[in-house]
Amino acid sequence: MRKGTFMELCDLLSPALRRKNTKMRAGLTVEKQVAIALWKLATPDSYRSVGNQFGVGKSTVGAAVIQVANAIKDLLISRVVTLGNVQVIVDGFAAMGFPNCGGATDGTHIPILALEHQDGEYINRKGYFSIVLQALVDHKGHFTNINVGWPGKVHDARIFRNSGLFQKLQEGTLFPDQKITVGDVEMPIVILGDPAYPLMPRFMKPYTGSLDSSQELFNYRLSKCRMVVECAFGHLKARWRSLLTRLDPETNIPTVITLAVRSTISVRISGRCLWWGGRLRQIAWLLVMHSQTPGQLEEHRRARCTSEKL
Repeated sequence: MRKGTFMELCDLLSPALRRKNTKMRAGLTVEKQVAIALWKLATPDSYRSVGNQFGVGKSTVGAAVIQVANAIKDLLISRVVTLGNVQVIVDGFAAMGFPNCGGATDGTHIPILALEHQDGEYINRKGYFSIVLQALVDHKGHFTNINVGWPGKVHDARIFRNSGLFQKLQEGTLFPDQKITVGDVEMPIVILGDPAYPLMPRFMKPYTGSLDSSQELFNYRLSKCRMVVECAFGHLKARWRSLLTRLDPETNIPTVITLAVRSTISVRISGRCLWWGGRLRQIAWLLVMHSQTPGQLEEHRRARCTSEKL
């Protein structure tokens, strides 16, 4: 991560994260809040471990994570998770083998802690508690529409039918009215999904049952293009390792939205990759070094050595 890119993100979030100094103590800087949140969400570390890295308490880490998550949800999601240039997306999928396609959609399970008195609704088919993240991605795997929060027990088709994405497809407002002629049929811009989803004029899914050679070729090309959403989920969970742990029930939805936004913002802001681990750790350590007094630094080093020995 380049320092200029990190500071650009902090500038975008500063209206919601800026804190006033009081007579009791100085408020956390925007840069330190963002660095704490990045470190916590990019690693499976505990709140106490992250607090030792930055010289703050574990409650401060928890507060910073949820405040940064809410700031990104409020300030950046409408700027980042958008379709962008539809023609570029259509051309990208056409180069992959499927014409007039505007995106691929699927759902993935995000592990959470069991909710009191509602645990039965959140057990998914794999046997653990989760919520579902439904996403639409473009040809490069960038998130262009997300829906998160449904219990893991709910089927993908039901989530889709109750989402804003389905409503826009029904109304024909998701994409511009751009059609091509395939044989004797006019084909609008469509999105792709797996067999669990309903077949619609603007939603294509694979053939099932006994197939002839043309249907097998159709399925091959559809699956080839649909794999971008599977890869996007893989990149999301590989980059943000906290998604592999069980999220707190009170913070799971803002956290998942934040990570989806951040996975896309790494390309949308200045065209640079923001969040790879080594550079993130260097930036975070520099922030710690420059935000503490010599006495606090010595105390921080001792705490860090103790945590590493443990």
